[in-house]
Amino acid sequence: MTIVLISIVAYLLAAGLLASALARDGERGASRVWTPAAVAAVALHALAHLLAWRQAGGADLHFFAALSLVGLGMAVLTALVGSIGRMAALGVIVFPLAAATLLGYQLQGHVAAATLDWRLQLHAWLALLAYATLAVAALLAVLLWLQERALRRREFHRWLRALPPLIELETLLFRTIAVGFALLTATLLTGVLFVENLLAQHLVHKTVLSVLSWLAFGALLLGRWRYGWRGAVAVRWTLAAMALLVLAFFGSKFVLELVLGRAG
Repeated sequence: MTIVLISIVAYLLAAGLLASALARDGERGASRVWTPAAVAAVALHALAHLLAWRQAGGADLHFFAALSLVGLGMAVLTALVGSIGRMAALGVIVFPLAAATLLGYQLQGHVAAATLDWRLQLHAWLALLAYATLAVAALLAVLLWLQERALRRREFHRWLRALPPLIELETLLFRTIAVGFALLTATLLTGVLFVENLLAQHLVHKTVLSVLSWLAFGALLLGRWRYGWRGAVAVRWTLAAMALLVLAFFGSKFVLELVLGRAG
């Protein structure tokens, strides 16, 4: 519990330091004073999971554990990208979110780990990486929409200084989607190859929604390449595809594990 509390405090400290630096210096000049706190937070977050897994005898990938791992993945991506000067402002949102997912995991307790061979573990870890990457893309899409709306209305809020130029933010969004799409493709391929009874009753909805999300993200990337899709169109497609992915994984896990009391 001590490790979890220190990690949560470090996440909140990193977010606070980052918000202060952005308010003072803007996106271009923001200092890196937040970086040590962010690194400590993600390291302790990961350590909390490792210790819980050692106690449980394996990796716990149930609902709250998976949610916490996605939060951890988002925090790691944000810290890496922000430390090299790209979209550090995202940490103001992601770090408290990661802290909340870790707290939820701690409060709900740890579930005995299911026995998974290396192939199913590979599939599960690819899925979590894909969800974390595409969740970051969804947040970028929301920020892009807010920035574009403010500029269109000539509302020059102070928080706009914390964001990179519109074109740069849009480019980062599509690069993130491309990486997430590749990971989601690998997730679906390993599912086809390694998961038995992929179309079983408790997996069919997850499979169908995941494929629909994959098609939506693929269509968005194709539209960007072929027709130059951007702005509101890109935001709508990103959020719709992410909503399908959330329903596919966390929606099904919530119903199976927390409502029906079955393994997800």
